Amino acid sequence: MKYWVIAATVATTAIWAAGASAQQAPPNPKACTSITSDALRLACYDRALGRTPPPETGEHEHSLFNIDKPVRARSGTANAVAGVSRAPSTSLLDSRWELSPDSKLGTFNVRGYKPVYLLPVFYTTNVNNTPHSPSPDHTAGASQKLDKLEAMFQISFKTKVWQGVFGNRGDLWFGYTQTSHWQVYNGGISRPFRETNYEPEAMLVFDTDYDVLGWKGRLLGIGVNHQSNGRSNPLSRSWNRIIADIGFERPGWTIMFRPWIRINETRRHDDNPDIEDYMGRGSVQIVHEAGGNEFSLLLRHSLRNGERSHGAMRFTWAFPIHAKLRGYVQLFRGYGESLIDYNHRATYVGMGVSLLGWY
Repeated sequence: MKYWVIAATVATTAIWAAGASAQQAPPNPKACTSITSDALRLACYDRALGRTPPPETGEHEHSLFNIDKPVRARSGTANAVAGVSRAPSTSLLDSRWELSPDSKLGTFNVRGYKPVYLLPVFYTTNVNNTPHSPSPDHTAGASQKLDKLEAMFQISFKTKVWQGVFGNRGDLWFGYTQTSHWQVYNGGISRPFRETNYEPEAMLVFDTDYDVLGWKGRLLGIGVNHQSNGRSNPLSRSWNRIIADIGFERPGWTIMFRPWIRINETRRHDDNPDIEDYMGRGSVQIVHEAGGNEFSLLLRHSLRNGERSHGAMRFTWAFPIHAKLRGYVQLFRGYGESLIDYNHRATYVGMGVSLLGWY
């Protein structure tokens, strides 16, 4: 609990001084697909396409957390309900994080966060049959007899729990991501789930408005992140971080800088004391959209020299197949493809389908 108090104090201090003016821009039409409420999704499309909807008739919205509540204009959504006509926006960050006043959709609407995908084919060149960690009693004693080929899937969502933390500025989001590796083709060991990583996080997100070398700074955030695999020794792995998010964009492109500081644990309870030297101390995520395709590149590094210098690269390509269904290809090379492999270097290639991309 003390970690959350520390993070909240850091968030309040760091973000309050970072003032920024709000953008008056409608969402990108593509982002409307991730809104679960039918009424709010329709209003999102109306704003994005510059369409004036018919007068409100008391229609009800239906979402996971808002059941049979009349749709009404919330703070910052009056223009959306009234159907103010605006030109379509290329602001991907605005459409996913509801940054500008006209993009606000209120609280407890479940939205997409990281990509949601299923990879029936996920192949590695170097299986980690004996995971190890310098922490006592954290090294596997016998080979796990794993296959190089397995399946992998990820689910990820977020929801805004507090809109306007500081008056009309700052929104508090909760996110959750779960990634599972399944040895589905390995009948010799009863097809177990090799590794599942659980990643809840809380993020305080602010709208920004400044230009750097032709890129617009649109997002500034800070949050607390927990990641673990929920296993017992010798395979238990976990860590907690305070993470900053700095988002830039230009038409068709988004860049997110994500430095972090690990919240240290006592030596007795630390599953992986050297994890920062492998999983890194920060990352850069670049996303590009072109002709219905979405390309992303993730780079992260330990930011240390010599024997402590380690990093990783993940490239993904999502391409249209039918309606919202897209093909998905992933290439990973380096350390830390999953928590159990945080200090294991390998190359991984995956192929499958995606239901939701980055933006």
